[in-house]
Amino acid sequence: QVQLVESGGGLVPYGGSLRLSCADSGRTDVTYQMGWFRQAPGKEREFAASISQSGATTYYADSVRGRFTISRDGSANTVYLQMNSLKPEDTAIYYCTAGATVLPGTSANYWDYWGQGTQVTVSS
Repeated sequence: QVQLVESGGGLVPYGGSLRLSCADSGRTDVTYQMGWFRQAPGKEREFAASISQSGATTYYADSVRGRFTISRDGSANTVYLQMNSLKPEDTAIYYCTAGATVLPGTSANYWDYWGQGTQVTVSS
């Protein structure tokens, strides 16, 4: 069973950086596609980035492209999100996800497993 655990959230000033991490604490032998979504207060959960099983292919939402970088740790179900040039509108709960989905996987309905989320707050 996949059990995703995120870490790395926090409070940063405008223009700052954060690196989110997500690891599978379950005994999983399958390598999944992985991704990050985010949900701001009063808004729907939205796609941020995704990465293929091999790590060779990545996708980004227009709102984060050029500022965020998704990466993974080899064939392990461990994924990172490096976030630079953060803006107040990036404030949200960030969720890690995994699944046997077809990328880019921009709908939350396409994914099978979710972490509990980590809060990112960017002050203006």
